[in-house]
Amino acid sequence: MLKQAWELVCLNQFHDILPGSSIGEVYEESLQQYAEVFSLCETVRAAALAAIGKEFGSDFLVVNPTSFTRCDVVYLPNDLIANAPIPEGAQAVDEACLLDIGALPPYSVTPLKVPFSTGEIADSAGATATALCLENPFLRVDLNEDGDIVRILDKQNDRDVLPSGALGNQFQAFEDRSKTPDAWEIDIYYDDRQWAAEAAQNVRVLENGPLRATLEIERRISSSRIVQRISLAHNSARLDFDTTVDWRERHVLLKVAFPVDVFSPVATYEIQWGNVERPTHRNTSWDWAQFETCAQKWVDISEGDYGVSLLNDCKYGHDIRDNVLRLTLLRGSTNPDPTADLGEHRFVYSLLPHSGGWNERTVSDAYALNDPLLIVDNRDNRAQAESPEQAQGHSFVVVDAPNVVIETIKQAEDGDGIIVRLYESQRRRGSFALRTAFQLTAAWRTNLLEENQEELVVEGGQLRVHIKPYQIVTLRLLPA
Repeated sequence: MLKQAWELVCLNQFHDILPGSSIGEVYEESLQQYAEVFSLCETVRAAALAAIGKEFGSDFLVVNPTSFTRCDVVYLPNDLIANAPIPEGAQAVDEACLLDIGALPPYSVTPLKVPFSTGEIADSAGATATALCLENPFLRVDLNEDGDIVRILDKQNDRDVLPSGALGNQFQAFEDRSKTPDAWEIDIYYDDRQWAAEAAQNVRVLENGPLRATLEIERRISSSRIVQRISLAHNSARLDFDTTVDWRERHVLLKVAFPVDVFSPVATYEIQWGNVERPTHRNTSWDWAQFETCAQKWVDISEGDYGVSLLNDCKYGHDIRDNVLRLTLLRGSTNPDPTADLGEHRFVYSLLPHSGGWNERTVSDAYALNDPLLIVDNRDNRAQAESPEQAQGHSFVVVDAPNVVIETIKQAEDGDGIIVRLYESQRRRGSFALRTAFQLTAAWRTNLLEENQEELVVEGGQLRVHIKPYQIVTLRLLPA
């Protein structure tokens, strides 16, 4: 099933499907094929988690599918928890319950039993909201009556994130009429004509802690409606913007802008398994030509001791000029598809202030935004557990270097062992230890084709590996 799903994904990576420059019929077929991909993958995942669940005598499993320790607030839908009582310290929200169950190890499955156990809230105040303010122990976010963000105070570093008088999270629309066929290009002079979104039509407190505080803001830009849920968790400096847009524009480019009080001649853009730097100025013709730059999960601008990262879950066009970070959200091209992008869109982006330069905090939060925790109903499996006692969660595989990211764990193409592919993310050189939850008989360093290159020394479930800056390493692990 996974091979079939992968072939469908590769088919839909065609170069005109990805950037939105195909005709409408292509996207109708592409959406059907992606629905098939999701169905195939969910079937495989459900079967795997059902097998794992037999090892746990617990009602639910919380799965961390990333290489980083996670402290996310756990979201349990009401249809899963039925009539179970909400424990002290938890938070009831629309159709769900929020829990803090503490730190979850990398690539781990952690049991969760009813009645639920919760971790301690980091601060007695937790996260709170009013119509004009979101606050937690890390940030205070002030809004005006128009729903605009007028101040972001980083309480941990005693620093204002926005410059004095600037507005954060400002929607900006531009006339988008390229000289070349418009789905393929953004013209360098697109920003000659610009206008902002209207003042908020409605601002209401949706969640008021203690684990998460959320404001819902409705506004319009031209003929389109925007509904945002701006959230702060009690234990994070990440400010999330869950955004739904009913897009009705033609030949309009929509961006969101964050001016930040940070000075740097370069910004950092994440690419697949690494990152690159780009200028924040237009001093040369080469700089000028980089007015729009692609990135994957995050971009960052940092000065010597402070910086701000902008994360996203599906939007890849950025421009950072001087101290303004902007993310491209939507377009309204008509060639070759007259109806391109019309309709409802939902996406999330996040602002993450931090001390020092970007590091594993930015990388891990970007992964967390894109790979949410999985909640698995294990009540049908718990009776089959070897022990009625609740088993402890543990990492399937983990590394001891924060700059090394495990990106892929898969069965070897030839069926001989498990492939682990990882990369160095912070331009550092050195060695790291990789540990597994199972005993190993052997391990090999391979190339990308999974051809064995060098046998590694294994001690129980651990081996040491040397890695160079931004290097991609593929390992074959042979379980006992």
